[in-house]
Amino acid sequence: MTGGRGTLSRRIVLLAVGVAVLTALLAGLLAVSLTRTSVDDSARGTLAAIADAAAERADSGAAARVSQNRAVRTLGTLGIESASVGRAGAVASPSPLARDALTPSRRSALLAGDSISDSDVVDGTPVLIEGRPTDAGGIVLVQRRSDATADSDRLVRRVLLALLIAALVAVVVSVIVARRLARPLHRTADAAHALAAGRRDVRVPVEGPAEVAEVASALNSLAGSLSRSEGRQRDFLLSVSHDLRTPLTGISGYAESLASGVVPAEETARVGGVVLTEAKRLERLVGDLLDLARLGADRPSVAPEHTDLVALGREVESVWSRRCSAVGVPFAFVPTVAQAWTVTDPARVRQLVDGLLENALRVTPSGRPVLVEVRREAGPRGDVDVVEVRDGGPGLTDEDLAVAFEPSVLHERYRGLRPVGTGLGLAIVDRLAQVLGGTVEAGHASEGGARFTLRLPHRDGVE
Repeated sequence: MTGGRGTLSRRIVLLAVGVAVLTALLAGLLAVSLTRTSVDDSARGTLAAIADAAAERADSGAAARVSQNRAVRTLGTLGIESASVGRAGAVASPSPLARDALTPSRRSALLAGDSISDSDVVDGTPVLIEGRPTDAGGIVLVQRRSDATADSDRLVRRVLLALLIAALVAVVVSVIVARRLARPLHRTADAAHALAAGRRDVRVPVEGPAEVAEVASALNSLAGSLSRSEGRQRDFLLSVSHDLRTPLTGISGYAESLASGVVPAEETARVGGVVLTEAKRLERLVGDLLDLARLGADRPSVAPEHTDLVALGREVESVWSRRCSAVGVPFAFVPTVAQAWTVTDPARVRQLVDGLLENALRVTPSGRPVLVEVRREAGPRGDVDVVEVRDGGPGLTDEDLAVAFEPSVLHERYRGLRPVGTGLGLAIVDRLAQVLGGTVEAGHASEGGARFTLRLPHRDGVE
């Protein structure tokens, strides 16, 4: 469900727009402020320089009053509004703005010999004011702020326009980038929905940024793993169905013969024995299936206790030496340590070892050995207790080792070529090893057959 959530592309666009607008706003405010301040200072400096020059010219003539009036007229021809004040306080100017700017306090300051550098609002117009005392009284220059900042206003408008264009470009680029980023994610999401719907041929192009490409690669790996897993499950179900059907067919056929009375009385016991054998075979297969299902549960039962694996091996020897000798197979138990105390579930270990020995005895010909070894090894994370079962049978190929613990794979591969069981024994062994917190590994035995090595993390017990 994605209702109420904004899409990734929309969020990227909104983020880019927000960053662009905020950047443009801050840059605009800073540019306007700096430009205004710089232009004000420049305009004030320029007006002050003109005022100094006008005051110097007013004082340069023989008659101070005449020279001052000449300076005011010259400023007028240059487009600069000005006014003069005489020693008696009279104001003379063709500019109403300049006359109004020359307030009584400013007249008094000029007549007292003080310079004026000020800004004010005269008749509703912001102005810059520069005044200088002269021999004839004083002179005042007035410049409208709008005239002083006309160039800066044009510059500010251009800067703001440039920032607006940059923000629009950022929005367009963010939309393009967001779509390019979102496109592979949309494809990945569609592929995931297709996987959920049961398709297993889904593949996604691995492209885009590293994180997006990694998601696509992981989804492709998941699709491949699901396909292989479901393929193994189908093969497993086909194999189990075949193994179930075989004893059921025998039981049904003989049962129909007995029910129809076509079996002679002297054959009844033999037929009953065949039915019993097939029923036990069926019971064994169902039992293996139940064991495999239980071991795959979330909470398999484990009862750990102080256990001497060497003593456990002696118990195995007492049972399996007789079973092996009955078919002409030499059995040997080889403990490399006097005792191997650890904390584990002895019943589960025994179940695992019995499963391996059952598998070994089935394929080992008469005269070839079956061997159980118990030892302790030093591992990278501490000591490891090892129980190993080796045989002198036909062994496994390198290709077999990779799939030895997958249900029914070896069973189907060697059906009709060598004695096989239900096809679930080694899968049960693998699950048991996981339940015990250890690992089991298949390999080649020095005796010529197969080697299965159970490694359990050593846990201190009674020594």
